[in-house]
Amino acid sequence: MTVNSNKGAVAIETHGCKLNQADSQALARRFVSAGYRVVSLSDGPDVYVLNSCTVTHVADAKARQALRAARRRNPAMTVVATGCYAQRMPDQLRSIAGVDLVLGNFEKSRIVAEVQRVRTVETVSCGEGSEDIVAQESLGRTRAMVKIQEGCNQVCAYCIVPKVRGRERSIPLEELVETVRRRVREGFREVALTGTQLGSYGFDLPDSDGLKGLVAKILAETNVERLRVSSLQPQEITAGLLELWREPRLCPHFHMPMQSGSDGVLGRMRRRYTAEEYQRTVADIYEALPHASVTADVIVGFPGETEEDHQRSLKLCESLDLAGMHVFPYSVRPGTSAAYMTSLIPPQVKQRRKGEMLELAKGKARGFRRRALGDVRPVLWERVVKPGALVGLTDNYLRVEAALDDLMVNEISRVRLTGVKGEVVIGEAV
Repeated sequence: MTVNSNKGAVAIETHGCKLNQADSQALARRFVSAGYRVVSLSDGPDVYVLNSCTVTHVADAKARQALRAARRRNPAMTVVATGCYAQRMPDQLRSIAGVDLVLGNFEKSRIVAEVQRVRTVETVSCGEGSEDIVAQESLGRTRAMVKIQEGCNQVCAYCIVPKVRGRERSIPLEELVETVRRRVREGFREVALTGTQLGSYGFDLPDSDGLKGLVAKILAETNVERLRVSSLQPQEITAGLLELWREPRLCPHFHMPMQSGSDGVLGRMRRRYTAEEYQRTVADIYEALPHASVTADVIVGFPGETEEDHQRSLKLCESLDLAGMHVFPYSVRPGTSAAYMTSLIPPQVKQRRKGEMLELAKGKARGFRRRALGDVRPVLWERVVKPGALVGLTDNYLRVEAALDDLMVNEISRVRLTGVKGEVVIGEAV
């Protein structure tokens, strides 16, 4: 691979979900295949790409701040905005001084060509089949994100994703199996399957056995050491699907958005389950997989949420063995049906409810870490925190630190979980 020795370095910053991470990894491959080096922003790149999120107004503000900060860091750098915010409000991002290109989700495949068009730097293409030689180290991760579908047909009342990602589209099964094989060849030990609505995978493909068939085929026909499913709805987790987790390579971690513990709020949100069904699914997971972990998303302050609704959410979360919770105060997204709802929750009430839910979330995470002590779990080591000390993730999504040789980065080994240090579990090599 030939790269201009002074130019052709690109930094890609990713905000938001694992689907955005998958898009960023794919974009990094395209840049490397075109002759660029992938570096961090602190390394002084010639091109900066922000893959943005727009799920809340806070995500929008974070994107604008990142773009302005990148421009201040290097006035000569080409600054590109892409992702969901760029899809939803391209003109708003174009109005930011110093942003050279704005390309939405549906234009991501053109980013490398557009960057080369606006720059005078010449890079040398790697030619046919170059994706296979993109080193795992150049992407800066030990986990490969593989997008299996995109878009959402459910149109929840609060969610802007259907507008910025489009209708549901599944990637053909054989193509995905081959992609996983390539990631294994590149040196990735873990592959995470991502998408907007994973449980709907395959509905638009002929003779598809859905997500269950895809996962079974990947396990049967690839040598991937760990396979992770990033997010599922409670109504999608059936007994038949759970049977697949008897295979130890399938990571026993379930991220299952809850959003509310009140059936009234869930109905106004247009969610497709009840609080009782959510609770039952969590119980089914732990009955089948006692060492699994379940994490949740919760929205507080949705229009019309009463104090009684909020208390129901707190009570449901308190009753569940959750390993973690992401808590979001409701954010109005123009273009969604919830944006037209009345009975908005005052900001100070919303903040109080957020604080109460976050306090519960911290306690749930602490409890899960403590209950894990004494367990022996496989850990994929991600990075060196100091010489002779590594951090990584267990298969059930616990962050672990252990005294190990630095060469163990991107290796999987078993450790006994012996203690807790803040948000990290201490492990000892077995």
